[in-house]
Amino acid sequence: MKQLTEKQITDNWNELRTIINNTFSGERLERLNKMYDDLEDRMVVAPASAKKAFHNAMVGGYVEHILHVIKMSLQLKKVWESNEAMINFTDEELIFAAMHHDLGKIGDLEGNDYYIIQENDWRVKNMGEIYTHNEDLSSYMNVTDRAMFILQHYGITMSEFEYLGLKLADGLYEDANEKYLKGYNPAWRLKSNIAYIVHQADMMATHTEYDVWHRDDKKESEKVAMSVNKIKSAVDTQIDKNNEVKEKFNTKTTDAKDIFNELFGEAKK
Repeated sequence: MKQLTEKQITDNWNELRTIINNTFSGERLERLNKMYDDLEDRMVVAPASAKKAFHNAMVGGYVEHILHVIKMSLQLKKVWESNEAMINFTDEELIFAAMHHDLGKIGDLEGNDYYIIQENDWRVKNMGEIYTHNEDLSSYMNVTDRAMFILQHYGITMSEFEYLGLKLADGLYEDANEKYLKGYNPAWRLKSNIAYIVHQADMMATHTEYDVWHRDDKKESEKVAMSVNKIKSAVDTQIDKNNEVKEKFNTKTTDAKDIFNELFGEAKK
């Protein structure tokens, strides 16, 4: 399973804070920095999911995932734009929505993490659950609702496009989004492509993170298999040698002198 080094975790956090300071300004920047200062100790080590086969279920996985979604959102915006799609939102709006689409995975405002370490060894080994959901959270909220709640707690305002980009990041994987994304009345269709771009970026980041885990896990399995085969080969060789020794002693000669001569040759007189 992929693991981030302490340096990678620190570098990712510094990169995220740099993006914040280079993208936002004024009172909103001050409030964002206040929120990130308050949540730093928890956010910097938070995973992006609970199971290793999902994506980034590791220390520091959340921040790395957010960086991926921001980067891919900006890349996809250029793809849409180059194909003459309507781009009626700013990079700041796109980055804000991408940056906070999973903010609810940090946990509640009472200091309870959203994910905690899975202590059930059976579930870790058989289901790949590195983390589990924290039952001590103050109340049930889905990830998106909790993200909105945390942002409003810090007085961080957002535009309508930012709201839609954040709210609809999970696409039709979230039942509550169906009316936004499957409306058949032309008047109710989304008036911006920001939600589609953030959703696609989130999916792309999630799948590439899974691919990295799958490759690393496969390589690790191959290493283990090679080690096991080497041990088996060494054991088989030793067994063969032991059998050769046994054959030496498995003689029809009963005379001790004949046995000695068979093993070591006739003693010189």
